[in-house]
Amino acid sequence: MRWIIYNISGIENYVADCREFRIILNKLSQMGCLPLESAPRSNEKNAKMNDFVFNTTPSIRQILGGAARLGELIKDLPISQPNAHICFVTDPGIMALGLADAAIENITSLGFKLTLFDKISADPSAESVLSAVEMAKAEGCNCVIGFGGGSSMDVAKMVALLVQSDQPLDEMYGVNMVSGSRLPLMLVPTTAGTGSEVTGISILTTGTAEKKGVVSPVILPDIALLDAELTMGLPAHVTAATGVDAMVHAIEAYTSRSANNNPISKMLALKALDLLGANIRMAVFEGDNKQARSNMLLGSMLAGQAFANSPVAAVHALAYPVGSLFHVPHGLSNALVLQSVMRFNASECSDDYAALAPHVFPDINLTQSNQMIADAFISRLGALNIELGLEAGLRHVGIKESDIEKLATDAMNQTRLLVNNPREVTFDDAVKIYQASY
Repeated sequence: MRWIIYNISGIENYVADCREFRIILNKLSQMGCLPLESAPRSNEKNAKMNDFVFNTTPSIRQILGGAARLGELIKDLPISQPNAHICFVTDPGIMALGLADAAIENITSLGFKLTLFDKISADPSAESVLSAVEMAKAEGCNCVIGFGGGSSMDVAKMVALLVQSDQPLDEMYGVNMVSGSRLPLMLVPTTAGTGSEVTGISILTTGTAEKKGVVSPVILPDIALLDAELTMGLPAHVTAATGVDAMVHAIEAYTSRSANNNPISKMLALKALDLLGANIRMAVFEGDNKQARSNMLLGSMLAGQAFANSPVAAVHALAYPVGSLFHVPHGLSNALVLQSVMRFNASECSDDYAALAPHVFPDINLTQSNQMIADAFISRLGALNIELGLEAGLRHVGIKESDIEKLATDAMNQTRLLVNNPREVTFDDAVKIYQASY
């Protein structure tokens, strides 16, 4: 259905889809005849177009029930079919739930060799990667499938790379530090949150409990398979945390100060927030709703494409120490600091926040100034976390006030991320943000 909306002067007309129409109706209902010029706008019209590079997974397949036919997709990987020996990377939880059983059975039934590495844990360590690489080399694997959440997919990327490359892992950390090539790689997400299936990023925890990233288009997979049936059994709390994680990816991608922030990422971020905002409650509270689950998985993937090319910033920088030091799941770590970081940033990007707001909350009052819309957006995101059943502060995940300085110290090491933040973050700023999140 399409609608034609005329402004009060009747000079211009605008075509809007149903979601946009609800937003306009909200404005009209509150102000009568509201000039469209008063709608929240970012600074895109005056923005100078910068040069940019956009990389993503070359083949994305959304197939409900596709995991049970995973072996059939191997024929589309750049590998000699009769000799394919798959290193199947996943975690013990996936195996215990039986989520990978149909995929493994299909692969082996088609005559492919398969070596299982199922020792992945949350916040995977560099040591676990090297163990998987050692096993894959010993078994003669020449293809990798990552099946699980972000941790399994991140490890699978590095296994595919390190089996093929002579470059030491320690030399790969950072942006575009990778040399050489990788093995054929397929990624299958079982959560709607990380978007790792479309990012050239792998996050590992080093021996010092510090999270470091390998960032390179080389580790983008050949194929990403989106099968929402794999997410149907996710507990409500996991669904909520991973869904908010995906929202953070979209928000930070849109507002990133990266020189590579680009219109494609912005467009993807908006569509991601449309899908995530409209479906997260249903996915959490009606977990067997296949349409909501499919929309969340697609929204997560779009947000992943956005931030893979317009990188995330201070929310992630401050969340990483929460995860690595206190073993808080990544999505929840982001949710815990999101509101405080956004309030810190609002003085520099209230226009952008105002532009994002109606994509998550279509009924938000758009008759206010951009600053007021941004403030309402931030408050409603905090309220959404509570509504979804997520913890309300750092104190609720075992963190003490005395831990805040250590968190801030570690966060300041995330220079790769902090440089993208709309507002410069100092050590004192980080301390205050953690205190506000406590």
